[in-house]
Amino acid sequence: MNPINSLIVTFVKLLPKQVVHIFAKRYIAGVKLEDAVRVVKELNQKGIVATIDVLGEAITNKAEAEEAKKECLQVLDSINQNKLDANLSVKPTQFGLGLDKEFCSNQLSEILERAKQYNNFIRIDMEDSPFTAATIEQYQKLHQKFNNVGIVVQAYMRRTYNDVCSSGMNGTNYRLCKGIYIEPVGIAYRGFHEVRENYLKVLNYLLDHGNYVGIATHDDYLVNKAMEMIKQKNISNDKFEFQMLYGVKERLRDKINAMGYKIRIYVPFGEHWYKYSIRRLQENPNMAWHITKSIRIYVPFGEHWYKYSIRRLQENPNMAWHITKSILTFN
Repeated sequence: MNPINSLIVTFVKLLPKQVVHIFAKRYIAGVKLEDAVRVVKELNQKGIVATIDVLGEAITNKAEAEEAKKECLQVLDSINQNKLDANLSVKPTQFGLGLDKEFCSNQLSEILERAKQYNNFIRIDMEDSPFTAATIEQYQKLHQKFNNVGIVVQAYMRRTYNDVCSSGMNGTNYRLCKGIYIEPVGIAYRGFHEVRENYLKVLNYLLDHGNYVGIATHDDYLVNKAMEMIKQKNISNDKFEFQMLYGVKERLRDKINAMGYKIRIYVPFGEHWYKYSIRRLQENPNMAWHITKSIRIYVPFGEHWYKYSIRRLQENPNMAWHITKSILTFN
């Protein structure tokens, strides 16, 4: 991220949560499970499938992990009851990966067992680098017992190609994404083009070695290259799908869907929306800039516009509505 964009994102992170929530509504289904159910039903009606994510990560005690597990079991029950075409994505740190690996494994096993009863699938998300190796270990252990589990790999991590080539990983159900966490240059590619190159290198290997791949990207270039690769290799439609985030590049989403490809939308919901929203800002600083401009236009004059703007927002919710309209029309 260039210095200007970094400053913009830092500024937006200083805004009151009420203002950030206006932005967040674009990317999350809502706070409650019924919000996610509503969104998934709308997607299913368009022929689009989904994966639901209960927002939250890095719990601090086992009681919080138990609560996170209960929420996930409720999601699986609701998917079954509402006959949704959707599965569930989970973050291992929600279930105590940073506290007790065996405890985490037991929590995930309960979720996988419930999903198995419903003939459903669990995707283990990849988080930041301190948990990469431990997440892969969790997946490998669980995959020995369950065949309804898959994992995420991140193309910007330098280790990813070696990870997918390692023994015991062929035949895996992957989601391949670029990666969003801010990582040191020593372990992660930073250049835009080198991330793209590694993405295609990993995708090529995965398709050549019998893996199912969720091609998760909003990059038109990568979507087109993936389609070319699939055609050249004559990959059948039951070996891949495209995946995107809720609220991001919906025109591209609809184009992929109209071309007859399977596309799955990542639908997050829950009370812990703030961290997720900030990561979206870091991924897309243009949106942060749009929010910044929307706030700044209410300043009559002067360098000390920030405090003035925040006071005006607190006093006049209609200003927040103007920001909302700007965001909703932003593309």
